[in-house]
Amino acid sequence: MQYGMFDDVNREYVITTPKTPLPWINYLGSEGFFSLVSNTGGGYSFYKDAKLRRLTRYRYNGIPADTGSRFYYINDGACTWSPGYLPAKTELDSYRCRHGLGYTVIESEKDALACSLTLFVPLGFDCELNYMKLTNHSDQEKSLTVFSAVEWCLWNAVDDAQNFQRNLSIGEIEQDGSTIYHKTEYRERRNHYAFFHVNADAKGFDTDRDSFLGPMGDWNLPAAVKENRSRNSLASGWSPIASQSVEVILQPGESTTLLYILGYAENDQQEKWEGSNQINKSKAKEIIASFSTESAVLSALDQLSMHWTGLLEKFSLRSGYVELDRMMNIWHPYQCMVTFLMSRSASYFESGTGRGMGFRDSCQDLLGFVHLIPHRARRRILDIASIQFEDGSTYHQYQPLTKRGNADVGSGFNDDPLWLVACTAAYIRETGDSSILEELVPFDNQEGSERPLFEHLRRSITYTIEHRGPHGLPLIGRADWNDCLNLNCFSTIPGESFQTCANFESGKAESVLIAAMFVLYGREYTELCKRYGKERLSDYGKDLEPVQRAVSEIETAVLEHGWDGNWFLRAYDAFENPVGSQVCEEGQIFIEPQGFCVMAGIGVKEGYAAKALMSVKERLEGDHGIQLLNPCYTRYHEELGEITSYPPGYKENGGIFCHNNPWVSIAHTVLGDGNAAFDAYRRISPAYTEYKSDVHRTEPYIYSQMIAGRESSRSGEAKNSWLTGTASWAYVNISQYILGIKAHYDGLEISPCLPDEIDQFEVVRNFRGTRYNIRGRRTGVSVPKLLVNGTPVDGNIIPANLSSEVSVEVEY
Repeated sequence: MQYGMFDDVNREYVITTPKTPLPWINYLGSEGFFSLVSNTGGGYSFYKDAKLRRLTRYRYNGIPADTGSRFYYINDGACTWSPGYLPAKTELDSYRCRHGLGYTVIESEKDALACSLTLFVPLGFDCELNYMKLTNHSDQEKSLTVFSAVEWCLWNAVDDAQNFQRNLSIGEIEQDGSTIYHKTEYRERRNHYAFFHVNADAKGFDTDRDSFLGPMGDWNLPAAVKENRSRNSLASGWSPIASQSVEVILQPGESTTLLYILGYAENDQQEKWEGSNQINKSKAKEIIASFSTESAVLSALDQLSMHWTGLLEKFSLRSGYVELDRMMNIWHPYQCMVTFLMSRSASYFESGTGRGMGFRDSCQDLLGFVHLIPHRARRRILDIASIQFEDGSTYHQYQPLTKRGNADVGSGFNDDPLWLVACTAAYIRETGDSSILEELVPFDNQEGSERPLFEHLRRSITYTIEHRGPHGLPLIGRADWNDCLNLNCFSTIPGESFQTCANFESGKAESVLIAAMFVLYGREYTELCKRYGKERLSDYGKDLEPVQRAVSEIETAVLEHGWDGNWFLRAYDAFENPVGSQVCEEGQIFIEPQGFCVMAGIGVKEGYAAKALMSVKERLEGDHGIQLLNPCYTRYHEELGEITSYPPGYKENGGIFCHNNPWVSIAHTVLGDGNAAFDAYRRISPAYTEYKSDVHRTEPYIYSQMIAGRESSRSGEAKNSWLTGTASWAYVNISQYILGIKAHYDGLEISPCLPDEIDQFEVVRNFRGTRYNIRGRRTGVSVPKLLVNGTPVDGNIIPANLSSEVSVEVEY
């Protein structure tokens, strides 16, 4: 069952009912100001950091669900309704929501009154625009009152939801005509404020929530709306809001527009005030003036569309397969942009109050993002490196506002350092910009500790080399990629964090996954040493042989101690017992090492790789994707940690953790099996699974982190949508491994590994200033053949910078 449809021409997903299984959301903003908006108008807004600069409140466990951020009510005679259905919940005569790239349009009609509400964050501005168009389709004059409302968050979202003894006394606002300013704590330590504006003469306003809602009131039908009369309330403490009421008269067939602006501004310390306890409003007024005309609003919307057109033109596909083209040309790059911006910080499943920007997460997000906006990828790599410690380990996450390490989840996740090598190498391959290796970057953001980025990579590699266990495999630390495999935790206390507690520091628990990562990214590091370890960076050239030796040692350790007969082991626990082995009662096979070991080339010539992938098919593959492990754990194991705390079939305990499904698909391409690779890709791809919307329940146009596995009671149900490493890895998989078009240090590498059903394709790839027009056709050759501008070339790498435009013919 479906609740909408893809519109590829307009690059939108069109939702045809407000009653979707869960709120289906979109992200607005790509610079500093961000908003989440659902198909019913819910969501929240923040500036840079969803924890420290939250503008509007959102209640995650609220009933009814999805109540928050922006509220609109239209009083049309005796009928009160909301354009997005919520919060009024009046049944609408028509409804649709169009989620596009950085914008959302909600269109609805009630009693011959049509409303179109367009929401977006304009490029270059710290604000959200809500552009409302009302049209009278009746043959009678309509006299309307439109009420708006936002509920302010008192900046720090955690404190706002906890410290009531203080917060109920500190709320402050200013009201100036049709603009309401939120200035809580501005008198003291803050230099920023928020504002909410409507471009019409407000008949009335409210800034005190209780006055607006009324005694025992709620957001469904506030007292002010019910009585069609704003209270003109001025908040003093309690819960400040911003609400305006605007009168509109429409003749038959007439339309009018209203523009609402939710904005954020900062003032220099010496320019905070324009009068006695009156904030300096000049920056807010500049934003408001920038959108004083309808043409200015529409122009900003056009600029946003052109911005995305430019980004999407960097890699586009025509395959003749609608679903594949849809993902490649629209939804893959779009979700990669969102994960780059948000990491795992702010969604409808991530509250934005805890995790911040993950070190591991952000590094992986860059893999699918780097070609879109390379200079932002460069800056992100340097930000990530700056939270690394001098020994090569790192904070697990950092706050986007301060860019400093966040200790809430601590450190000691021993896979983290290697991901820095992965994303740096990806950046240099894409851009050819090796100067990033010379950039001075501090350790733990400590002034005076700056060293070249190359040194940070060296310490990442050295950390793994120096932290090996009894079998010569890397120690796991707190955990590896699987945060829930906690082999040194041994927690028995309710509420204790599996990630930060260590009740038994064994110094023995090892990870086969980290071993595979080291083989893959250790080789990446040696390639960097070989190519760029010269002149000013000559000291790093000396790392070539010792790191190559360590790679060989760890690869041998995997073959000798990480192979279980039919698949790769997952780990060794604190007592040197195998995890993910046939000898285990439960959790006998895990997905991660099967994919990553083969990606790293481990066991290919020995035949282990093919056996491992066959075991994945037999033991882990299902209708909804590839499960993380099998069989699921049915009891809690102290020696394994959080992974065994979930019910069977959920999350890491046998759920389909979508993030690592692409690893298996890529592994199939390593063995040259395009059919198996594409089958694994298609099983979780949104465009191919849209028909399951009533089962999946999350948004059908983007990936979710997890889909319930076969052993769960709700098999196929998804959770944790949008912010998942699946976005980047799925994009990397289809573009670089199945289509086989990937950046190389020396140029553009083309080596398709496509399924039999795709016998031709056309790709446009913009790479280092050259437009590559690539046409591929299946001829059955064993090794791809390339013609560049009509001339055969040896190998599969087209040198960079040949000319501004290159024609490429590929036989595969």
